[in-house]
Amino acid sequence: MRSGMTAPSEQDKALARQARTVAFVLAGTMILWMGASFLGGRLGWETRFAFLFDLAAIAAFIWALVVTFGIWRKRRGN
Repeated sequence: MRSGMTAPSEQDKALARQARTVAFVLAGTMILWMGASFLGGRLGWETRFAFLFDLAAIAAFIWALVVTFGIWRKRRGN
């Protein structure tokens, strides 16, 4: 039995879920972005498609940054 340890609150669990979601989005974005860049080079896709994938990746990274900042602020507020 653990002495002195408390169970995580519902807010802690929600923040952990959000952090996992951010981690999956970051990892998935990197994999898809690198895969699209590789395929684009191999298959000779037009440059505008490369920019489209770049913009989508940047949007995902900005979203992850905003959510991570929110998680940090909520944890700091406790």
